[in-house]
Amino acid sequence: MDPLDVVSAKTRRAYNLAAQRYHDLFHDEMREKAYDRALLDRFAGHFDAGSLVCDAGCGPSGHIGRYVWEKGVPVLGVDIADRCVALARRHNPAMRFVQGDLGALGFAAGVFDGIIAYYSIIDTPKDSVGRLFREFHRVLRPGGRLLVSVKAGATEGYLTELLGTETEIWFSLFDREEIRRYFEAAGFALELLEQRCPLDFEINAERIFAIGRRDQR
Repeated sequence: MDPLDVVSAKTRRAYNLAAQRYHDLFHDEMREKAYDRALLDRFAGHFDAGSLVCDAGCGPSGHIGRYVWEKGVPVLGVDIADRCVALARRHNPAMRFVQGDLGALGFAAGVFDGIIAYYSIIDTPKDSVGRLFREFHRVLRPGGRLLVSVKAGATEGYLTELLGTETEIWFSLFDREEIRRYFEAAGFALELLEQRCPLDFEINAERIFAIGRRDQR
C-alpha cells in the first residue's frame, strides 16, 4: 500500500471522530480573525460569479469556503472525512461539498480557478506534500491561484489525539522556505508569503500564509 494512503486513512478516521468537536470550536472563528478575513478578501478579489474555487480540506463547518462564497464566488468544498462532508452540507445547505483525497483529486485538469488549502496540508508527511501541490496545479486552470496556510515549526510525526479525541493523526509544521519550495517546485509563482503570531485563543504556533499563481503551462 502507498504510505500516503495509510496516513490518509488515519486522517479520515480521526476527523470522522472529531468532526462535531471541530465544528463546535471553530465554526465562527473568522469573526475574531481580522488578518485572515483581509487575506481571504484579497484572494476572493481575483474571482467572480463565473469562477469556481475549491475549499480543499473544508472540514465539518466549511466556514473558510463559506466566507468566500458569501462574496458571490462559487465554492466547492472537498474533505477526506465523510462525517465532515455531511456536517458541512447540513450547516451550509446552499453550498456544494464532496468527499475526496487531496493527494488524488477526482476532478478534470483545469477545472478550478482557485484553491484554498487552509491548514489542510498539515496532516501530510513533508516528503508527500509535493504530491498535493502537483494535484493542486493539475486541477487549476493556467493562471489560477492557490492559497495555503500552515502552522510554523520544524517537527512532524504522528499525534495520539485530535481535539481531545484519542486517535492517531499525522501533524507537520513548516517554515517559510519549505512553503516557498513547494510552490515553486509545482509551478506556482509566489505572490504572497507572510507569517503572523498566534491569536490569544489559538494554538500557540505562528501561522504561515502563501498565495501562488499557477504558471501558464
